Amino acid sequence: MVTLPSGTKQEPAVITAEYNPFAPGMLGNPYEMYRALRENDPIHRSEMMESWVLTRYDDIDKVLTDNRFSADRTRARTRFAQMLEEQQAQYGPMSNAQTMLTSDPPDHTRLRKLVSKAFTPRAVLDLRPRIQDIVDYLLAEAGKRGEFDIIHDLAYPLPVIVIAEMLGVPPEDRHRFKHWSDTVVATLGGPFTPPEVIAAARVAIDELAEYIGHVIAERRAEPREDLISGLVAAEEGGQVLSEEEIFATCILLLIAGNETTTNLIGTSMLALFRNPEQMERLRRDLSLMPSAVEELLRYAGPVHGTGRVPKEDIEIAGHVFHEGEMVFTLLAAGNRDPSHYPDPDKLDVARNPTDHLALGDGIHFCLGAPLARAEAQIAIGTMLDRFPKLLLLDEDPEWGGTFIIRGPKRLDVTV
Repeated sequence: MVTLPSGTKQEPAVITAEYNPFAPGMLGNPYEMYRALRENDPIHRSEMMESWVLTRYDDIDKVLTDNRFSADRTRARTRFAQMLEEQQAQYGPMSNAQTMLTSDPPDHTRLRKLVSKAFTPRAVLDLRPRIQDIVDYLLAEAGKRGEFDIIHDLAYPLPVIVIAEMLGVPPEDRHRFKHWSDTVVATLGGPFTPPEVIAAARVAIDELAEYIGHVIAERRAEPREDLISGLVAAEEGGQVLSEEEIFATCILLLIAGNETTTNLIGTSMLALFRNPEQMERLRRDLSLMPSAVEELLRYAGPVHGTGRVPKEDIEIAGHVFHEGEMVFTLLAAGNRDPSHYPDPDKLDVARNPTDHLALGDGIHFCLGAPLARAEAQIAIGTMLDRFPKLLLLDEDPEWGGTFIIRGPKRLDVTV
């Protein structure tokens, strides 16, 4: 029996070299399980998941950077892939459109090129003053109360305001976008998602489709300086996005731009509270913020895994993955691999591990990485600077999310 560190109200987990993301305590602290797998069974066969589970950095990176592995999980010859395909077929306007997340070249190449201009480092640099203004406003309002919840008062609203403004969504509709985003992201457990969650997501997608459909029609008639106008006008090699692809891209950006950044800020701040010497080091020298965010992504990144399907038989580390099998890469396990990072379970805000796996790798490397980094750097840096005596009130916050993406539900603090 292993006693979990503070940070989960669930029962301590029994650690064995078996991947079971639903075991008690795993949402709050999966790292002991990851270590057991990495040390004892790094290419692990999970009958529960009908998948191979990889935990070593090098193995994971080889899968992510080899285009012979497909990002379309429905290609897997498993009952869960069939269930996933049936689940996705219920999503109305999203069921027939490719997205960057689940497509392969040449579709992936075309879609990514058409969208990428909005997320270049230069484009995000131009957004930083606006991000700073939003953070300053949110923290000023929160600070007036003396106590606030970092998740609800900062990490939750910040990314939805930013992505909604980029898409051209008016302020009065932001709360609807956040509701739709949260409802859809709850299905990331794939075939393990409860039926009532899938039903709620279907309603949310239909409502979002209707909303974005009106916006697309407006932008075709009267283009503006926003991302939806850019998607409507985008053209690459004589090809344009279909209306279904514009919609699917918008919902992907909405989900990716909201949930991941909210959880990144949450998991990062919790890690700093649990490592007060590193928090104080960062507070004394905010020039470390870029390297600190890279280290926090490595150490406590919110996205823990992603799946791939071999399109042919492929050998990695002496193991042959056969065409049609599911391969699940535990990004967060690779980020704690001692063969790649010295003392990997130690948080070091000066480490600057720019090769971590928290944002993926290869052609599917996170498109919104510059934006997520900017939002986290500004949010965390401003909090530490504005509130030098920030104190976490609950050292054992409840965790939310799934085995794919996770984060604390609340982080109540006093200033």
